[in-house]
Amino acid sequence: MGSGPERIQKVLARAGVASRRAVEEMVAQGRITVNGEVARLGQRIDPEHDAVAVDGVSVGLRADLVYYLLNKPPGVVSTADDPQGRPTVVEMVPAEPRVFSVGRLDADTEGLLVLTNDGELAHRLTHPSFGVPKEYLAQVEGRPGRGILRRLREGVELDDGLARAVAVSLPEPSVVRMVVHEGRNRLVRRMCEAVGHPVLRLVRTRIGPLADRKLPPGQWRELSPGEVRELERSAIKESAPNRFTQ
Repeated sequence: MGSGPERIQKVLARAGVASRRAVEEMVAQGRITVNGEVARLGQRIDPEHDAVAVDGVSVGLRADLVYYLLNKPPGVVSTADDPQGRPTVVEMVPAEPRVFSVGRLDADTEGLLVLTNDGELAHRLTHPSFGVPKEYLAQVEGRPGRGILRRLREGVELDDGLARAVAVSLPEPSVVRMVVHEGRNRLVRRMCEAVGHPVLRLVRTRIGPLADRKLPPGQWRELSPGEVRELERSAIKESAPNRFTQ
């Protein structure tokens, strides 16, 4: 249970937004809102119930919120349980508090996956209107040329509509680096197959600003407060669909 209202600078400092003094300056600049209203210096807030945003970005304040980054190995499913008895990502992180995966990777796909009990952030990270980029490395059959990369950028027609890569390159002759905004089922695999280069191995290497080359397959770690803030910033609706083109 929560301990009741606390001064806003104390709550936001504990959440990793900034130091208490810096939070006071942000309040004075009108950059922080509480329940949609501009915050006041010295204002007390209830972390369990009040909605706080910094520069328009919602900040999770509840003490029970957790955020894990998992490097999913192949053969593990992204659901909470599996009728076929395969291992699940939920079994690879602490059992309490109960978490769920933010989006899914199919059983054969490896790489980064966020697990949390923060439903609001999970919605923003997965809903297509927010356009959070995901980066993949796909080892494919054959050697795609520049024409193939151009087709992936311009869009390929799939059975559920046109799909485009935000960015695409060839770090190695048979390895395609692709960034997509959408979370359609097996999207990268289907795009590569549509251009004649089926995927042999697929690894997700980045979710928005999150990347971690040192996290071994099958291992997880907690996200830092700063990483959570960066994720929240990445999940803001943008009118320009190609905001992330690096």
